[in-house]
Amino acid sequence: MAQWDALVDAALARLEARSLLRATRPIALAPLPAAPETFAGPGPWDRAAVEIRLDQDTLRQWLAEGGETGDQEEKLDGNLILFSGNDYMGLSSHPAVREAAVKAAQEYGMGPRGSALICGYTTYHKLVEESLAELKKKEDCLLCPTGFSANMAVMTALGSISSLLAVGRKPAEHERIAIFSDALNHASIIDGIRLLERQQEALVFVYKHCDMFHLDFLLSSCSMEKKVVVTDSLFSMDGDFAPFPELVKLRRKYGFLLVIDDAHGTLVCGENGGGAAELFECENDIDISVGTLSKAAGCQGGFIACSTRWKSLIQSRGRSFIFSTALPVPVVASVHAALYVSRKETWRRSVVWRHVQYFASLTKVDITSPIISIVVGTEEAALRAGRHLLRSGFHVTPIRPPTVPPNSCRLRITLSASHSLDDIKRLVDALTPWLPDKYTEQNYTMVSKL
Repeated sequence: MAQWDALVDAALARLEARSLLRATRPIALAPLPAAPETFAGPGPWDRAAVEIRLDQDTLRQWLAEGGETGDQEEKLDGNLILFSGNDYMGLSSHPAVREAAVKAAQEYGMGPRGSALICGYTTYHKLVEESLAELKKKEDCLLCPTGFSANMAVMTALGSISSLLAVGRKPAEHERIAIFSDALNHASIIDGIRLLERQQEALVFVYKHCDMFHLDFLLSSCSMEKKVVVTDSLFSMDGDFAPFPELVKLRRKYGFLLVIDDAHGTLVCGENGGGAAELFECENDIDISVGTLSKAAGCQGGFIACSTRWKSLIQSRGRSFIFSTALPVPVVASVHAALYVSRKETWRRSVVWRHVQYFASLTKVDITSPIISIVVGTEEAALRAGRHLLRSGFHVTPIRPPTVPPNSCRLRITLSASHSLDDIKRLVDALTPWLPDKYTEQNYTMVSKL
């Protein structure tokens, strides 16, 4: 990607000439414990990640959505199994994660409160960035307050290239960035792109969801030199993967910058938890990998794994990074512990994928990830299904517009290493009216041996 390296270097040179290059200066904290305790299998703490309780007022409000009321509501005790969270690895309740947060809070409180470029960046933040860069097989990494802010920072830094190189004027159309975005990309990507459009730094081409023929056509029809393709790696509402082998072929054909949002793939996919790119064996073909620490890591925050030159540009021009307070020290300490546990307790990833196989065997639903999307149609149908699952003891939030298009409302189910096989079987029983085929006891016997 020599073309993009040259463009970033030129943009950095412009910033340096104007004394606008920024760098973090870590505040030194005591070394983190190198090896928190890990375990060979699930412990009682794992249930805390999926066993929740709603109070009676919340239950009544939920059951009243859609205008339905009845006497059954009073009989519910509010104890539910959570099937709508994103804690795929069950790390949010792990003893090592808890203890790391508690110890850091006792020693430093919330830590220095300021943006990363002022005083909020510590040696703990640096350690986590190094761990994530290693996980993602990238030269460097930038820690952000959220996954949303990470995507916004990448987009605004991208757009700044065309503005910086135009020198004192709005870039002409052929000087702008051509961004090719999947139609179902996350809202944070979409909002970032809209901002670049508004600032006249980019032209945007939306290709049909995972349609590589359409993307190929758009790329071949575009004469602009600075091309970027951005896509979710694992789509949060449909549970399907981006077509990585085809994307890699197109990248080699057109030389575009490939940016992925690996929010739902990080720690879940690949032998080492490196994400969707590791799963599809194309880590070297990903230029920038954005991710979150609030899903499989069970904590909070976002990150951008990239080259050092890209990191320099993003931390100098990514406004959502520059003008946000850095993550609190206890959160960063808990992330460091979660990454360590993920490396050591590899059985958690295996359990997640066995659960995927188990659900598929019971339901005959064709699924490829721990995100299961059961489309039920109208808002009324989705609310009715959600109420039924609530009464059956499950927290599954109906997904409605504007999150999904009208008449594609759905039940979005997520599987975690903290779920048991019995949890999944009982959920499938409750889901039967909305499944294509009712499972059989024979299926259950077969997959219970997994």
